[in-house]
Amino acid sequence: MYREEITQYSGWLNRDMHMMIYGHDGLPLLAIPTQDSMCHNYEDFGMIDCLRDYLEQGRIRIFVPDTVDRESWSPKEADKGARAARQEQYYRYITDEAMPLILDRTGGRPPMTTGTSLGANHALILFLRRPELFAGVLALSGVYDSDVFFDGWMDETLYMSSPERFLPNMPADHPYISLYNQKPIILCVGQGAWEEDGVRSLRFLQRVFEEKGIRAWCDFWGYDVNHDWPWWFRQMRYFLPIILDNL
Repeated sequence: MYREEITQYSGWLNRDMHMMIYGHDGLPLLAIPTQDSMCHNYEDFGMIDCLRDYLEQGRIRIFVPDTVDRESWSPKEADKGARAARQEQYYRYITDEAMPLILDRTGGRPPMTTGTSLGANHALILFLRRPELFAGVLALSGVYDSDVFFDGWMDETLYMSSPERFLPNMPADHPYISLYNQKPIILCVGQGAWEEDGVRSLRFLQRVFEEKGIRAWCDFWGYDVNHDWPWWFRQMRYFLPIILDNL
């Protein structure tokens, strides 16, 4: 299986950022790590081994970048304005700096965004804000509610990374809605341990999607399905064949 680690200086973040690349061909997946994690996250927790057959067969390739969650979503005691600004800088790192590199590697084929836990939040934010740049989104066990991380605080910058705020305000004739409906949007959550906020926030988004006419698949798995890697392995292997068969 093809495996490579690259280092790229980010002007937006003013630091070196690292990215792991797995696989040689196929549908590109931009996989954002779990909260506070870095580019080896998918390999360290077994997701790469879980999807090894897809990678070796050239059906998918996975790009996993570092995060800066410890400076944005996680440090609740830090200045909230600075945290929101750091999240925006990370968003711009992905769209303005990481994406040209990914597209160069894929011959211009756009990736789907994906992620688990906080990585799912990033994946959904990226797709909803730039649907022309990405091929779709597969988000697992996200908590799509910035209030959970910012204790109800909001400013104009954080608003742009808060789908639960900006999506309800999107006009019914916004051109993004047509773009959304041309691409797969899959959001999945279990209903077991540590999934309560994820269930609540996804049910809210499900209502918004329906009101806006956005064809999103919001899938609620059973009460035995916990917020943990073994279930994310099963969900990835469940959804990937459906996505690949419908491209």
